[in-house]
Amino acid sequence: MARYIGHTDYSHNTPLRTGVLLVNLGTPAEPSAKALRPYLRQFLGDPRVIEWPAWLWKPILNGIILNVRPQKSAKLYASIWTEQGSPLLVYSQRITEQMRTALQTEWGDAIIVELAMRYGQPSIQKALETMRQANVQRLLILPLFPQYSATTTATIYDVVFDELKRWRWMPELRTISGYHDHPRYVQALAASIRRAWEETGRADKLLFSFHGIPKSYFAKGDPYHCFCHKSARLVAEELGMANDAYQVSFQSRFGPQEWLQPYTDKTLEAWAEQGVGSVDAICPGFAVDCLETLEEIAEENRETFLEAGGKTYRYIPCLNDSPDQMTLMIDLVTANLGGWQPPAVDDVHRRVAAFERIQAETGGAVGER
Repeated sequence: MARYIGHTDYSHNTPLRTGVLLVNLGTPAEPSAKALRPYLRQFLGDPRVIEWPAWLWKPILNGIILNVRPQKSAKLYASIWTEQGSPLLVYSQRITEQMRTALQTEWGDAIIVELAMRYGQPSIQKALETMRQANVQRLLILPLFPQYSATTTATIYDVVFDELKRWRWMPELRTISGYHDHPRYVQALAASIRRAWEETGRADKLLFSFHGIPKSYFAKGDPYHCFCHKSARLVAEELGMANDAYQVSFQSRFGPQEWLQPYTDKTLEAWAEQGVGSVDAICPGFAVDCLETLEEIAEENRETFLEAGGKTYRYIPCLNDSPDQMTLMIDLVTANLGGWQPPAVDDVHRRVAAFERIQAETGGAVGER
């Protein structure tokens, strides 16, 4: 068996292409315990996500969690599932389609845009194979996570790099590690908050809720906590908010260890007890709406606030496939494609003609097949 992946009869006059790979976290194929079990096994089995020693974690994961959690998670997913499928996948697909249309308007078929999921389908391996078959030799990776963390962005890179190590002809590679302070990202979030205020007024408090990570990861050097706070501060400044008008909190903690604080649910309980009557909540760490935003923040934490004595709670959706989101995404990708301009048609024709001439002169012995 060949050690490296290549073509059985590669034609060296095949035009080279540029690829853009968008990657999101992932989703089960359907809201059922059967579909959740392999998804959670892959997700919670990632050593970037759970840094416990394998000898300790695997028996807990396989013997307890995967026998209990799938059924519970399936019910939560069912509550946010749409006719088109998982919201995370649907919105990610729409972003990818719009990105493909925008870039191919300029680049034509010299560029290929694909979507992958770190966990579940479509897999990173499948998307990269599509690109390899298309002769992609310049590759840009865009994880759909505004704030870098080893638990999200880095684990995507792990899979991409491992896959590319198997290619005979490895492409030039560029990565976008985050965009937590990109002006268009900040402006897009501020604009979505302003629209909510214009519709029904401004709440007493604005809560920026980010997905949490264990505090120990931050202590070991993960910059995620810092990036979250900077994103919130920049948005608040864009809105002209006072420091006491908003708060950063962290949600979705898992397991017995301490996670980044303050916790979202505890913050909402404390606000209600202090007499805060209304809250607007937004999740800037998610590019698109998903289980953690639509069920945990929009529903579960609404109940937490109201049951603690709060009066009004509003969830402000993620940017999803909005025009502001697409402007941001296209700006990000275009800037990082700098210097990788689409080849002029005449240049391609000249290169093919030159190759065919050399083939004729050497009897076809050009390069490795």
